[in-house]
Amino acid sequence: MNAYRHILLAVDYSEHSDTVARRAKDLAERYQARLSIIHVLDNIPMPDTGYGTVISLAEDSGYDLLEAEKAKLMQIGNQLGAAQADRWMIWGTPKQEIVKFAERENIDLIVVGSHGRHGLALLLGSTANSVLHYAGCDVMAIRLLNG
Repeated sequence: MNAYRHILLAVDYSEHSDTVARRAKDLAERYQARLSIIHVLDNIPMPDTGYGTVISLAEDSGYDLLEAEKAKLMQIGNQLGAAQADRWMIWGTPKQEIVKFAERENIDLIVVGSHGRHGLALLLGSTANSVLHYAGCDVMAIRLLNG
């Protein structure tokens, strides 16, 4: 197996996301890999913004909900020591945008949390399940209990 060179942490700001972040950071340190972080916005309305749009983290949008999301991503990036250029926020459907981003940025490993859904929720699919099945690289799904 070749060493991972570029690891992507997909964050959703759930209560257990720090567990996933610690695993991604540990892997990046072990492999001396670049660590990128992505958060895909799908839970707030974004006027005049098409799916797949990269949201600037450097510019103030004047939109309080968006600025709160950006602040969370910046906090995680700071905690992990990720470079500013390796922090990404994209508007769209998480399972699609994570896979597209990983292909575009030559990601070797995607680290994502999995809430271990069962029954109807499993049939409808989860972000982790979709990323696992459609990504062109390795995927590590960290099982999150009570999530």
